[in-house]
Amino acid sequence: MLEVVWAVGLKYTEGFTRLGPSLLTAGAMAGSFYLLSLAMRSLPLGTAYGVWVGIGAVGAAIAGMVLFKEPATMLRVVSLVLVVAGIVGLKLSSAT
Repeated sequence: MLEVVWAVGLKYTEGFTRLGPSLLTAGAMAGSFYLLSLAMRSLPLGTAYGVWVGIGAVGAAIAGMVLFKEPATMLRVVSLVLVVAGIVGLKLSSAT
C-alpha cells in the first residue's frame, strides 16, 4: 500500500511545493523502501523488486482510474491482469 500511497502522493505534491503532501509522500517512500529491504532478506532480488514494482504499477494505475478518472479501457484492464499474472509467477517461482 505504501508504494501506491507515494505514487499517488507525487501527484498531489505539485513538484514538492506543497508541504503536507510532500511529507506524506516522503514518509510513504521511506516506509516502502524499508519494507522492500525486509522482503529482500528472504526473497531473491529479482522477485522482491519485481513484485514491489508490479504492485506499485498496478495499484497506481487503478488509483489513477478511480481518483483521477483516467480511462479504464479493456486493453488497460487486460494489461493490468497480465502484470498481476507476472507478479504471481515471480512469487511462485521463488517459493521454497
